[in-house]
Amino acid sequence: MVDFDKEAIEVSSKYKGKIQVTPKVPVKSLQDFAILYTPGVAAVSREIHKEKVKSFDLTYRWNSIAIVTDGTRVLGLGDIGPEAAMPVMEGKSLLFKYLGGVDAVPLTLNTKDPEKIIDTVKILETSFGGINLEDIESPKCFYILDKLREELQIPVWHDDQQGTAGATLAGLIIALELTDRDPKNTRILLYGSGAANIATARLLNSYGIPYENMIMTDSFGPLFRGRKDEEEMKVENAWKYDLLQKTNKDNVTTFEEAFKGTDVLIAASKPEPGTIKPDQIKLMNKDPIVFALANPVPEIWPDEAKKAGAKIVGTGRSDFENQLNNSLIFPAVFRGALDVRAKTITDEMVIEAARELASHVRTKGASESYIIPRMTEWEIYPKVAAAVASKAQAQGLARKSITFDEEIENAKSLIESARRIMNLL
Repeated sequence: MVDFDKEAIEVSSKYKGKIQVTPKVPVKSLQDFAILYTPGVAAVSREIHKEKVKSFDLTYRWNSIAIVTDGTRVLGLGDIGPEAAMPVMEGKSLLFKYLGGVDAVPLTLNTKDPEKIIDTVKILETSFGGINLEDIESPKCFYILDKLREELQIPVWHDDQQGTAGATLAGLIIALELTDRDPKNTRILLYGSGAANIATARLLNSYGIPYENMIMTDSFGPLFRGRKDEEEMKVENAWKYDLLQKTNKDNVTTFEEAFKGTDVLIAASKPEPGTIKPDQIKLMNKDPIVFALANPVPEIWPDEAKKAGAKIVGTGRSDFENQLNNSLIFPAVFRGALDVRAKTITDEMVIEAARELASHVRTKGASESYIIPRMTEWEIYPKVAAAVASKAQAQGLARKSITFDEEIENAKSLIESARRIMNLL
């Protein structure tokens, strides 16, 4: 067995981090400096001054994003601070480049104040083509995302919300088909009511699954109308309160009732085996679908879930089948959004990404052990980018036009180039 902890520390120590800035323009003589910097660079600045949008064409901004975190909700480690969050953000940058050809800069902010985070990102808008919010605690993350999406003219995305929701939907599309279920009539239990599951509930509803067919729980039990903390929740977490009002049509009040008669379990809660018991899986409908997404340890081990009757099981881990990994979503979504200079990323764009992933699985042969592409199937990323770019144009949110096939070739070229450089290193 590989000791991943030891290896990770050794690699970080050897390379002193995972990323670096590398020039992409050749320099062969003093004349090149005159073109790339002074006096030639002044002409480029004058062009952008006349028309600011040209910064997307004449600088690296067109392909760059900032990964912004305050380090308050890092992996399963919790509030470990901005310094300790940096290795995770560096890893994210590496994935953005290798899987999407996107230049991503980690920015770990030394503040937990949501207003300061918002102001910082607004100040930085002119330097980037998009913003990826990462590992920010709930419910603060919802407020920051909503506010920035309102005020910025570049895509702002929270991967723990939209990325996780998109990957979950992609796997669910195929899982429902394999178990012969109609999305409109499927009963879903969302176990945990943090950023991932609140966003998943919203996205599933946009996809066509009624809120009334969902039940959401937290550590105290199901969200239901009349719960004793309802008014407190209304003030402290408006996004969770909104789902309390819309979900759980039968107003069930116990965990046992929540599991009973459910078709799908989507758990994004405590990373600990035994969080979900086999006896709870047995309460679900025949051939249930179980997604245990906590990292680094799922809420129930896949073999336990299968023994309890689960037909299809997915986790967030690469060492089990059906890894529902947001790495299948965020690199390609940003690739497509950046390539058409999109102003935002909508739920509809994420749904198109999920549908493209599902289509790829159907083509290769969907099965109970293969409901979502693996990260090594890199050929899917250009297709997802093209689906997102097309939807952005259809919604009138793109500054630039490109056909589906042109974007496939464009994204393929950028991703292949990034992979060649990294493989060379």
